[in-house]
Amino acid sequence: MSTYVPRPQDITRKWYVLDASGQTLGRLASAAARVLSGKNNPQYTPYIDTGDHVIVVNAAKVRLTGLKSQQKMYRRYTGFPGGMREESFLRLIERRPDRVVEQAILGMLPKTRMGRQMGSKLKVYRGETHPHDAQKPVGMTLAE
Repeated sequence: MSTYVPRPQDITRKWYVLDASGQTLGRLASAAARVLSGKNNPQYTPYIDTGDHVIVVNAAKVRLTGLKSQQKMYRRYTGFPGGMREESFLRLIERRPDRVVEQAILGMLPKTRMGRQMGSKLKVYRGETHPHDAQKPVGMTLAE
């Protein structure tokens, strides 16, 4: 019995558009991470990047459930002593809504070279428009 391994020329990458308006952040992120990693593809192989491209629009209209919008904090480290920076969800969604969605999706991908390669196929935009019309992206809906 032979094992099927997709060759790089056999992998066709599709483009999907995901509208984030009114969607819960975690559910949106898990659906996007699944497509980026290729787990929705019948050719899925754990050690080969078979994922598709994902465009997320309306990142500013994403929502959180419960009290998370008031309590959630984003932390980053500058690399200098005492360089821990904290920012609340409400402030970050006002300032950089694309970063909120991007961090949620990238956090669900593997922390390896292949995970970074998968993350490079993610494009997040604050508003309704995106510059990827030439790729003919297909609309994607979340399972309710």
